[in-house]
Amino acid sequence: MMTASELATSFVSFAKTLGFIAVGFSRPHRPAYFDSFLNRLADRKHGDMTWLERNLDVREDPSKLLEGCQTIISLAYPYPNARHETEDGYRVARYADPSREDYHFRLKKLGDDLFEWIQKDYPGSRARVCVDSSPILEKSIACQSGLGFIGKNTLLVIPGYGSYLFLVEILTTAPLQYPVIEPMADQCGACTACMEACPTGALEKPYHLNALKCLAYLTIEHKGDIPPALGPMMKKCFLGCDRCQEACPFNKGALTTNVSMPSADEILHMREEDFKNRFGRTSLARPGMVKIKSNLRAARSEAPPGERVASGSPLKGGT
Repeated sequence: MMTASELATSFVSFAKTLGFIAVGFSRPHRPAYFDSFLNRLADRKHGDMTWLERNLDVREDPSKLLEGCQTIISLAYPYPNARHETEDGYRVARYADPSREDYHFRLKKLGDDLFEWIQKDYPGSRARVCVDSSPILEKSIACQSGLGFIGKNTLLVIPGYGSYLFLVEILTTAPLQYPVIEPMADQCGACTACMEACPTGALEKPYHLNALKCLAYLTIEHKGDIPPALGPMMKKCFLGCDRCQEACPFNKGALTTNVSMPSADEILHMREEDFKNRFGRTSLARPGMVKIKSNLRAARSEAPPGERVASGSPLKGGT
């Protein structure tokens, strides 16, 4: 029979066979950056993401998400640095691979597989698998488990890999035993490459993102149209933005491109049924067809036909 520490080591090995590149463990407690999160809410720079204001008690104490929670497992899953483009060069952020099922579905399945492994040694234990949709501070929890550090662009960075990654958390009642690992020190140093690369100035100061200026927010979560004046800043990227990650020295590797979408014109002329058939299980489904078309028009600096572009830039607006 394996010892408690051997079980944790074996779990990490199994997770890596599933494609995870880093695994960390922690006990549920008040996240290290919870006060910073509250300050961000108070600044009112989170725009239409009003769900961030809800369930603050759970965000402060993640054990409230699962009664009896004793262990939180943080896992990092990589996505390629390849850019996904249309036939005519319009693209989406790297995470949003339009040729694959949305990462929420894929990683939830892997998380469930990992919990089945836990149940073999802790029968009767329960778990909650979280993939970027539960009211917990994923990056903060990942930091406290020793997975990486939060860079000046507010993204989790794993030295030796970078920030092109998804986070998965497994909250479980299983009392896993693991070596105590101190949180990783910030390694950004004097570098401000990410801030300098942001085309809209959304990184107003180190570790502070104004979502109202962020192209990733504007092309995914913002409910209105993007004024055509912002089109040139998008650099043909109509879903998300990778500019701060591309500039980060921790993200290495040659840039590649996958032509995995039809042309911009074809997308703009899609009917709802066509869009669902082509992108219904991908990351493009979250913003939806209307938003995707609006983003494409903005990237091409075109006003929506028959529609009035919302007055005022979201860069200047409030919540």
